Amino acid sequence: MNVIQRIKNLFKRGGYALSGKDLKSINDHPKINIDPKELARIERNLKQYQGDYPQVEYINSHGHLQTRDYMSLNMRKLSADVLSGLVFNEQCEVTISDAKDEEKKENSFKSAHEFIEHVFEHNKFKKNLADYLEPTFALGGLTVRPYVNNETREIEFSWALANAFFPLRSNSNGISEGVMKSVTTKTEGNRTIYYTLLEFHEWEKDKEGNSIYVITNELYKSESPSEVGKRVSLDELYKGMEEVTHIKGLSRPLPNYLKPSGFNNINPHSPLGLGIADNSISTLKKINDTYDQFWWEIKMGQRTVFVSDQMLNTLPDESGKPPVQVFDPDVNVYKSMRMGSDEEFVKDVTNDIRTEQYIAAINQSLRTLEMEMKLSVGTFSFDGRSMKTATEVVSENDLTYRTRNDHVYEVEQFIKGLVVSVLELAKTFKLFHGEIPTFEHIGVDFDDGVFQDRAALLRFYGQAKTFGFIPTVEVIQRVFKVPKETAEQWVDEIEREQLRIDPTEINERTARRMFGDEE
Repeated sequence: MNVIQRIKNLFKRGGYALSGKDLKSINDHPKINIDPKELARIERNLKQYQGDYPQVEYINSHGHLQTRDYMSLNMRKLSADVLSGLVFNEQCEVTISDAKDEEKKENSFKSAHEFIEHVFEHNKFKKNLADYLEPTFALGGLTVRPYVNNETREIEFSWALANAFFPLRSNSNGISEGVMKSVTTKTEGNRTIYYTLLEFHEWEKDKEGNSIYVITNELYKSESPSEVGKRVSLDELYKGMEEVTHIKGLSRPLPNYLKPSGFNNINPHSPLGLGIADNSISTLKKINDTYDQFWWEIKMGQRTVFVSDQMLNTLPDESGKPPVQVFDPDVNVYKSMRMGSDEEFVKDVTNDIRTEQYIAAINQSLRTLEMEMKLSVGTFSFDGRSMKTATEVVSENDLTYRTRNDHVYEVEQFIKGLVVSVLELAKTFKLFHGEIPTFEHIGVDFDDGVFQDRAALLRFYGQAKTFGFIPTVEVIQRVFKVPKETAEQWVDEIEREQLRIDPTEINERTARRMFGDEE
């Protein structure tokens, strides 16, 4: 059955390659079958994240159709920025150790820990992840794939946002097969050529029934940025790139997919994640429409004064020609209007701007947005107050803190999966020769002390220690976020310091100074 399936895949791949058919969209590929609504949702999220909205059409006072830019509050970006800053920062520490095993005196994963530290530092992983978390929460997904740079023999990372990774096969444990898309532009004369590289990551079985990881590269060429185009040779853009690569010894896919916490209720059968604002589309529109109307009212609310045209009339000079009236070109307050002799020659028709009403309406919509995103009241504000900072989120009962913890779990599992993928790939290419750890041996410390009141923690664990409910080493580990070995050293030093101030010990030291060690 496996052989038959491989033959089918070969004919399917080869027949498609020879057909020369243009791909209008990624879904036209025979291997890819993504719900078009999911693709449209991701594209909409990207446009909103970019602040890309169509222009507003309106009829002016002369009955002519006019257009203007739409003014929006980019709450999709702002909310993602706030949450990403709470979830992850560059102080996060990743450790690989079997120190939990009391029988082992040395860390058998020391080489793995040192190798991962080098790879993460080489790729500036912490900084990049801190940057990429914002579009992850805004769009609904992020993919990181490790690969070997053949020139430097270093492990590099390839990053892909939600609009550049598409699942091919998935289960309850995640996405097992997928395709990554990358677009490169090239100028030929006056034309701009768009090259799209599709990188398929799939599993196959060999004759012995062992799983083999297969990477297939396909290159497409188009003159339109909205189309994938026609398949061309890889050498046209990537010299020396292999079309198919087989890798043995992997237990998990190389692309590691991160999605925000929560179920995809918009498409329950999709393995793709949702952006944190995807269930708040109507609220976002209400906020943007109110802000746009507020901005337009401010623009249209500038002072306007109608003056009689008689006030602007001038008498002709001696030659019979009326003189030219010169006005300050920057002044647009006065408008000429024919008025009767019995009317006032000056009329101020400026209307007051409804500032308080608009601010109240926007703030009310922001409260709704906070509720929908499961954020604490006061996270957002449009009345000049600063947003809620991380140091204010100090209670575990805080709604923002609980929401943050849900996302932290997803990021933690993502980092652990990436660590295993890096080590397995490095071992396959003989860049690493140590033991591959499991998730249980990988620790991720998010340095979330800013969200916890250390004094309250110390009082809580201090009382627990007094009643004998928890050992001192464990208290130090939890409060000060240090490894077990460091906590044990601290306990030893504390005991020695206490011994030095013990009255009996003081008397013995005094006696030794006066009479020596021997009487």
